[in-house]
Amino acid sequence: MVRPETEADYDAIYEVVQLAFNRDVEAKLVREIRSSREYVPELELVVISDGHVIGHVMVSHAQLHRDGARHDVAILAPLAVHPDRQGLGVGSRLVREVVARADALGEPLVVLEGSPQYYPRFGFRPAVEFGITLPLPDWAPPEAAMAIPLTAYVPELRGRVVYPKAFDSVE
Repeated sequence: MVRPETEADYDAIYEVVQLAFNRDVEAKLVREIRSSREYVPELELVVISDGHVIGHVMVSHAQLHRDGARHDVAILAPLAVHPDRQGLGVGSRLVREVVARADALGEPLVVLEGSPQYYPRFGFRPAVEFGITLPLPDWAPPEAAMAIPLTAYVPELRGRVVYPKAFDSVE
């Protein structure tokens, strides 16, 4: 079952994210985003199986800067599935659902930094195709910066993604 997270899920979400990434950074990022003005509660989802959280995804806002103009854009981060449930479609279900909900909320596009082998199956393409750049860590290939246009997308929406302060904790 996919549903919005509740406060009762917070500890289980922390554990799933920590286990999925094998470190605390992304789990702490979830907490930082949740307490920020960029947080979009309708776009934080969990998958429940046998009464337990086994997957989590969050979409919040970042800013797109271009020629002094700034626009809010949706950013998908992080996506996590409990290691015992990976490879079973849990992450795919979360990505499809959160993108559909972002579209329903009128978001023009969703950007992310992620695996170029994983996200294209959902319609994500290199962000540069849309005139969008994301700051990437040195180890990430340029193709890791991706975007998916939604119903409200307009081609004039281009520029450089600036992550919100909550992302400062991510290496």
